[in-house]
Amino acid sequence: MNEQQWNPDFIELSPIFEPFLYLQRHFKNQQSWSEPDDLNKLCAQQNREILTRSGKSVRFVPQIPGKLDAEQRYEPGIYLTGKIPTRAQNWHDFFNALVWQIFPQAKSALNQLHYQAQLVELSNQVRNRCKLRDAATLFDESGVIVVCSQAALIQLIKDFEWKELFWRQRKAVLLSMRFFVFGHGLYEKALNPYAGMTGKAIIFNVPEAFFAHDLPAQLCAIDAMLELYLLQTLSSTSDLVPIPLLGYPGWIGDNDSESYYENKQYFRDRPKSVQMR
Repeated sequence: MNEQQWNPDFIELSPIFEPFLYLQRHFKNQQSWSEPDDLNKLCAQQNREILTRSGKSVRFVPQIPGKLDAEQRYEPGIYLTGKIPTRAQNWHDFFNALVWQIFPQAKSALNQLHYQAQLVELSNQVRNRCKLRDAATLFDESGVIVVCSQAALIQLIKDFEWKELFWRQRKAVLLSMRFFVFGHGLYEKALNPYAGMTGKAIIFNVPEAFFAHDLPAQLCAIDAMLELYLLQTLSSTSDLVPIPLLGYPGWIGDNDSESYYENKQYFRDRPKSVQMR
């Protein structure tokens, strides 16, 4: 797919886009890219106000070329004003705006982590990002939330037992485990999915009743759990578990074959130096 061309049916390109299903009606007949004001109207139509953790109303605004010094101004600007610079005709920024819609509390928490960590770095005259900001950036771009009601399946992820998980335990995975992509960088890649797409996961053990709820309720529950985890637990990239996303049953046509999971370049063994918590 042409990454510069608008596609109102993008949600139908892959099951990866399922978290946006309840927003589909807003884009179905849209013939051109959403402008920042369109994204702000989308917020209003959800009958809720999205706030930063500083209490500012989130608003998407056009990015002014030359006015930003990368994240040094981007994250503090969001925290202090609520204004999110958004590039026109850009899938990356478009998906960032949609993730703010479905996980507003978690996005606000990530923004606060960046802002507070940058203040510490500035006061200590530290030039490089701290471990926490590295983790926050990685999750913001490539994060995936895994919810699962079976501890044994979670352990297979931590043990890098991908063929056992996705093939031999396929039915159990479909019944008791779901992936929800968080990272807007991953959503952009999902427009043209490829073997090698890897997410950085935060895993939650949930009761079976979780899967009986509708999509908006599931997203709301995940948002609350994720907010707490980001604020209380996340400390470094070692807290994030690498996940070969296209191993999830049905997320790409090729994975309906056992041989798909024998690709060790994608479904890698756990490095000996990696210890999962």
